[in-house]
Amino acid sequence: MNYYFTGILIILMCLLAFCAGPAQADTTQTNTSGSNTAIEGGYESTTTTTYQSGSESTSTTNNTTNSDIRSSPPSAAAPSYNSMTQDVCAVGVSAGIQTFGIGLSGGKHVIDENCERLKLARILNDFGMKVAAVAILCQDERVFESMIQAGTPCPIDGKIGKEAKALWSKYDHERPDYKTYVKRMDERKKADIIEQAKITAELEAMDKARSEEEKKLEKAKKMKDWKHPK
Repeated sequence: MNYYFTGILIILMCLLAFCAGPAQADTTQTNTSGSNTAIEGGYESTTTTTYQSGSESTSTTNNTTNSDIRSSPPSAAAPSYNSMTQDVCAVGVSAGIQTFGIGLSGGKHVIDENCERLKLARILNDFGMKVAAVAILCQDERVFESMIQAGTPCPIDGKIGKEAKALWSKYDHERPDYKTYVKRMDERKKADIIEQAKITAELEAMDKARSEEEKKLEKAKKMKDWKHPK
């Protein structure tokens, strides 16, 4: 009897082993380099059990996993620029920009013309060339304008003082502040026109008032000289 039950148990285990469905896995993983990394995966398992009576039991399990990972990109570092020595009028300029996936940076040297002008004027003055030092400073329109306002115009063609002023008036297009000068002259002309219009209007009003006064006096005189006829 024990051998009988043992044989039946062995037969049932063999049937379960052959009839049960294998587990199936369906997994997909996608890696995209750059700013976005997406990982997608799925798992499916199906199990079928057949009993001795002929009935079946099927169990299916689905598991899907989606993940989206966003990572910040590294920062773009702008390079540093140095002027190397204190006697060089150069300024380092650099900039950088960073977006997802790409970054750019760069830099260069920029010459400071005002610094160069001051150094050259100082050297010329040390050599005793005072007029030349003033002339190179006059390349700055602010210095040129201040010299004009002070009544000491900048040197031109070896001339100074009144002679330089006459040449600057003749060749005004050579002035460092020519655009500002033309704009100022235009504004002055407009102001002169407005002022002249005001003066003209005042004179016309005075003439009109004088004319009316003369008419009143003439009328009064006529009334005084008039005699009633008898």
